[in-house]
Amino acid sequence: MTGDVMVSIDGRALLVGAHMSVAAALVQADVLCTRRALDGAARFALCGMGVCQECRVTIDGQPHRLACQVQCAAGMLIATGDGA
Repeated sequence: MTGDVMVSIDGRALLVGAHMSVAAALVQADVLCTRRALDGAARFALCGMGVCQECRVTIDGQPHRLACQVQCAAGMLIATGDGA
């Protein structure tokens, strides 16, 4: 798949490559925190292959999706658990 698609990251519209993973789109958007640990520390993708599960985000209302394993699609709504 080629071209660009529009996604929403924490309510902010962003044009990204249709071939990108959600994790890559987050980096492009300079959103480097997908969730917060219990002590408040910022967490983000570590392994890039779904093992560490640090990249969990909510995509189109479905929580705990692995951003490194999901390809961006037009109109996708991505919400991080940053809470900052």
